[in-house]
Amino acid sequence: MWKIVVGFVLFAALSLFVIMKAGDKVDMSGEKHGADSLSAPEAPASAAAPAAAPAASAP
Repeated sequence: MWKIVVGFVLFAALSLFVIMKAGDKVDMSGEKHGADSLSAPEAPASAAAPAAAPAASAP
């Protein structure tokens, strides 16, 4: 029985430590779907830079 109490106390201490370190950055709202699931807008795909033309060799 005392092992259960010690385990609970250790788990509670670890949980409080993690919560205190994370501060307000922890998202406890559960699964998100649709537009709510995006945390940041994706960057638009940039066009690939054209490859540099190889230098023409003199004849």
